[in-house]
Amino acid sequence: MTGHSEDETTSLSVKEGREKRVSFPPDEEMVSDFVERVQLQEADSLSLTDIILAYKQSCEKHQVKPNTKALDQLKQITCVTDRARCFDLSGERLDYCSCESLEEILKSVQFDFISLQGAELEENGASSLLDMFLYYESATHLNVSSNSGMGFSGWLSLSHLLRRSGCLWRLDACNMPMVDYAAQALSKALLTSRLTVLHLENTCLSGKPLFTLVGALKRNIALQELYLSENKLNGYQDSMQLADLLKYNNTLRALDLSNNTTSDSGLEEICDALSFQKTGLRTLILSNNHITHRGMSHLQNLLPHLKTLEILNLGKNNLENRGIHTLKESLMINRSLLQLGLAATGITCEGAVTLAEILAESRQIQRLDVRQNQVLAGGLMALSLALKINRSLIRLDVDQHVKEEKEVFLVETQKTLLSRISDLCVGNATAAKLLAPPHPAECAETTYSLPTQTAE
Repeated sequence: MTGHSEDETTSLSVKEGREKRVSFPPDEEMVSDFVERVQLQEADSLSLTDIILAYKQSCEKHQVKPNTKALDQLKQITCVTDRARCFDLSGERLDYCSCESLEEILKSVQFDFISLQGAELEENGASSLLDMFLYYESATHLNVSSNSGMGFSGWLSLSHLLRRSGCLWRLDACNMPMVDYAAQALSKALLTSRLTVLHLENTCLSGKPLFTLVGALKRNIALQELYLSENKLNGYQDSMQLADLLKYNNTLRALDLSNNTTSDSGLEEICDALSFQKTGLRTLILSNNHITHRGMSHLQNLLPHLKTLEILNLGKNNLENRGIHTLKESLMINRSLLQLGLAATGITCEGAVTLAEILAESRQIQRLDVRQNQVLAGGLMALSLALKINRSLIRLDVDQHVKEEKEVFLVETQKTLLSRISDLCVGNATAAKLLAPPHPAECAETTYSLPTQTAE
């Protein structure tokens, strides 16, 4: 497919010399045209058998073998007038002709989720397919991850899709380098897109690509969740860019920076930016970021003043007991935090005792994760005693395997305490349901919460 001009209308182009089959009208005509087209489809919709036959004929025309995975999923669709749940083509090699043949499906069926992850998309095929997604409003959630061969035209078509789609709310574009033209195309789209969730894990964002992205996101008023894990983001220039984002963007609700190198210096920048927010971030994931107990002084100064942050994950950072002690008073004062992740942070029984003192004072914290720490019987005893006072905690994540103790009887004590902690949390959860309907924040785990299987 040929490249797009910014001032030209988007078109579904094909090989040179072949007539264009789909062209988009100006923006102001697009919505009414789409509504009219949907009404026509509903009045005279094709049966599933017709759609499958049309797809097979299209494959024959383009001289490609019908995709078995696509056919199997089509056969499971029960109603073609409603959005189907999923169209999963991940791992299927989609060359240009394979992409073209899919139009017979896309013109008749819309989906909640389309996955093209690892589909080996080439530039022309990616451009053609993404243009179809826009014209037919094919997906509300799109995954194009692990397609490093999309090229300039592919990214430009993705940009058009993000800017003009009326239904797309989530994009996953992970595991592929965010080269200059890709960062520029994505950033331009984010100025006006309706996306609310964006996954950019492992995309080599550090440096100029992050600068470009943040420049657009500072003016974005739609995006609510941003996932930037595994991007080698550093504690200097990158953290300064992220701080700028948090200072000027008031709509972002969740930011995942896990598995980067933010370090104590980067945490200082982020904390300084959060101090400017009156409404904003509710979830901050900083697990595995080379943060130490020294960085807790920045959180210590910030936590008493935060009024919106509900989920904070500091797992896999070397905080040690000293870091927990530094946070003690500020966590007692804070009234917004509902979930705190401290898995694999070098805590021993001493740190667990400090956490128990915090729980005894807390009136709102609902989940605490202390897995993969050296918490023995003494620490578990302190936590169980705190739970006899605390009425808000409904989940305390601790290692379920019994750890070695100097005294044999303490091993049995650990088993008893683990059971008691579980029972006390269940009791709190039951009481909370009886007393009042759940606050929206209590449902945070269904959207973005602390990890449940690994200590992130």
